[in-house]
Amino acid sequence: MQKSTNTNNAFLYYFTYNTEIGEIFIASDGSAITAMKFGHRAAMNEKKEANALTDQAAMQLEEYLIGKRRQFDIPINPHGTEFQRSVWNALLAIPYGETRSYRQIAHAIGNPSACRAVGMANSKNPISIIIPCHRVIGESGSLVGYGGGLELKMKLLTLERNAQIRQSEV
Repeated sequence: MQKSTNTNNAFLYYFTYNTEIGEIFIASDGSAITAMKFGHRAAMNEKKEANALTDQAAMQLEEYLIGKRRQFDIPINPHGTEFQRSVWNALLAIPYGETRSYRQIAHAIGNPSACRAVGMANSKNPISIIIPCHRVIGESGSLVGYGGGLELKMKLLTLERNAQIRQSEV
């Protein structure tokens, strides 16, 4: 993940794509994806047009949603604090089909007492699904908070687990 350098052009290009999980807003600064959010976003002051990166992210998302992609290979540049970026990097390390608790993420970033702060950083994730915040669950294994709703979180986790099972059967 690149360090945030220019927040003024975080949404230089953006477009809302229709997917099987609903509308997904994808933005690019021209060199990396800077946002992937659920639903349509209000008009902005920059170019409301797709570019090669937003189109590629949408294509990779569709491949992920039909079980043909386990890892995204598109440049990303999420804008946030140093702490938030450390949490998002830890989320990127969660393997496909697995989950981690907020406590496990806090330990992974070397700050075991930061469980609540990890939860807040997780909720501020600007690039949903690519930075897999849906893989973070409660300590008891329960599904907790997700920007796309708990039903979608369960759907994404089930998609990944089923793909893992299918691969192990091959």
